[in-house]
Amino acid sequence: MACVYLSAAHKSSGKTTAAIGLLAAFAERGFKVQPFKKGPDYIDPMWLRRASGRSCYNLDYNTQTETEIRNTFTRHAARAEFALIEGNKGLHDGVDVEGRDCNAAMAKLLNAPVVLVLDTSGLTRGIAPLVVGYLAFDPDVTIAGIILNRVAGPRHEGKLRAALEYYTDVPILGALGRDDQLDLAERHLGLTTPCEVDRADKVIGRLRRAARNGIDLDRIAEIAAPHVPTPDADGPDISALSRDVRLGIARDAAFGFYYPDDLEALERAGAELVFFDTLRDSRLPRVDGLFIGGGFPETQMVDLEANASLRREIRKAAASGLPVYAECGGLMYLCRSISWEGKSHEMVGAVPFDAVMHRRPQGRGLVRLEDTGRCPWAPPTSASRRRVCAHEFHHAALENGPTDAVYAYRVKRGFGIDGAHDGFVTGNLMASFCHLRDTAQDHWAERFVSFVRACKRGSRGAATVSVEDDCPGRNRESVLY
Repeated sequence: MACVYLSAAHKSSGKTTAAIGLLAAFAERGFKVQPFKKGPDYIDPMWLRRASGRSCYNLDYNTQTETEIRNTFTRHAARAEFALIEGNKGLHDGVDVEGRDCNAAMAKLLNAPVVLVLDTSGLTRGIAPLVVGYLAFDPDVTIAGIILNRVAGPRHEGKLRAALEYYTDVPILGALGRDDQLDLAERHLGLTTPCEVDRADKVIGRLRRAARNGIDLDRIAEIAAPHVPTPDADGPDISALSRDVRLGIARDAAFGFYYPDDLEALERAGAELVFFDTLRDSRLPRVDGLFIGGGFPETQMVDLEANASLRREIRKAAASGLPVYAECGGLMYLCRSISWEGKSHEMVGAVPFDAVMHRRPQGRGLVRLEDTGRCPWAPPTSASRRRVCAHEFHHAALENGPTDAVYAYRVKRGFGIDGAHDGFVTGNLMASFCHLRDTAQDHWAERFVSFVRACKRGSRGAATVSVEDDCPGRNRESVLY
């Protein structure tokens, strides 16, 4: 198989639109294509999955060791013929001043050739020193080609090509024109998701045609790395595992922020995943626990409020002891209300706070959490509190809550709920603004499923709650994560 690392000089250069177009174009040619995304991100992977037809896996220095990153990549890339890794921000951007967590470092770790997507708006000859600087800054990075993006027209493209060909030897692999129809709409948390965009497949089709017509796909196939080494350890065959607990997972236009390998870890721990729609399903499916991930409940709050029967069932189930875990948007949904742009709508009410959206982020970036020992499914307490790496990105703040609230984490870096704590706990419910990732540093999925199993068996002194009948007509097929 072959692989290529798509990066840029800075964020918002058009990496995602180029990645979508390339994946769709190679898939159109009959290639089995496998997407990856560097860093903590949910929305870009949704688009990459839609374009490729395969789950997109995140590669993240914050929550994974280098060995885990390499194994995640090689395990999934080995099942495809062409792998594409989309970077985040710029090629050399990262938290570490020495660049040990940047895209360049990951490209070297994975032995992947880099293709730079360069936003050429306002540039002509000036593109040459930019590229020369990138070539000189870290000579160990293989910059194998350039895609010119947002090119104004043939004359502009000619000037760019002339400058690059005169001052560098880096191949120009193609150009994408300045076209609003090739840009994905952005909002307060980044790109809109495919499930919110009318005719998302038509958007992908436009990007596929742009890549097919404007980029030399044959040349990209030639420069892509010819093979990927065997991973240090193969993943288990999830389909062969027995599952003795049913875990309800909200997945719809409001909630969709789930890492595919986290869902696989839940299955590996013995959970049957039962997906339900908070906007359309009037009743909970028969489940032993709930996981409500992040998303955009604020954009769907009218329909979430309208589905009063499901909100009522979730509130009663949580009060009766059903294990519930929620992240960010899921936390907001469990609150009494969500307020945004001068409007307020009633939510579940299982968490005694009101979620209020602000114009600026209230918490954003990588976080470090420390266990308080109060999480219902935390590991046994010890003399040294366990610390967890995670991430957060929320414009919401919680207001009008109890002053004696119980929290699962102390926030050592980041903001969480109040700047010092995250993970509100009540009964068997834990809800936080931070997003966990199931890796060696924190196998949260196994701990949560074990807790759900214990509650189901009654060994934790908690009531188990399940609605007797599945909602009629719901599609139970586990489609691509």
